[in-house]
Amino acid sequence: MLTGMVAPTAGAAKILGLDISHDMTAIRKSIGCCPQHDILWEQLTVREHLDTFAKLKGLDPATCVPAKIAEVGLTEKVDVKAGELSGGMKRKLSLCMALIGDAKVIFLDEPTSGMDPFSRRSTWNMLIANRTGRAMILTTHFMDEADLLGDRIAIMAEGQLQCCGSSLFLKNRYGAGYRLICTRQMDARCDATAIEALLRRHVPEVKMLTDVGAEMTFQLPTDRSSAFPAMMRQLDEQVHVLGVQEYGVSQVRLAFLYSRFVVIVARN
Repeated sequence: MLTGMVAPTAGAAKILGLDISHDMTAIRKSIGCCPQHDILWEQLTVREHLDTFAKLKGLDPATCVPAKIAEVGLTEKVDVKAGELSGGMKRKLSLCMALIGDAKVIFLDEPTSGMDPFSRRSTWNMLIANRTGRAMILTTHFMDEADLLGDRIAIMAEGQLQCCGSSLFLKNRYGAGYRLICTRQMDARCDATAIEALLRRHVPEVKMLTDVGAEMTFQLPTDRSSAFPAMMRQLDEQVHVLGVQEYGVSQVRLAFLYSRFVVIVARN
């Protein structure tokens, strides 16, 4: 509805101050869209796709297309027909088409689906580099993608908005705090009870989650983070006595929030 592909049945929405029910022609001049399913002409090459979209936006292809091709990593495929591209390459082409020009609002529907991990990471970097002066509305099923890219993250389930806020806000509001992972020394006897007792002296709410093989995992509440420095100093002093080889603390990732659909609004 926001991109004009489907007419709204009720209600109202505005993009850049323009109503989607009456000003869609003007709105389209300022938006870019990467749909969930690639809409490409299989007989046209990568260059021909981008030249066409540049001209539709009133731009000179010679000045804007080469830079975008290099940015998304399609230089070697520039003269390859879209029908011969892999799924990940097609997503890159669709994303490149959405970013051509100076669109102020970009809609990205699962732009990294079908990409390998390396391509997904490079795409994240490209989106971060291109969001200056723009609003990006991005949907994804990858919670690490939401965590990295989203200035504001809205999580929907069963068609209803469940929560909305920054990554830190969601972790503090719905998360389970921090995880402390200890690795046992191979040639020493590790006393899990003694380690837990040490942690509990500083953080009484500490909870052991797992004790399997060479690793032990403890859960620490977010609101007791002020006690972590003293706790870690004492742990450093007694690692050999306790039989701990190494340890690390990390904040729980957004993956703990089960969701079927994530909407990210990234603003700079």
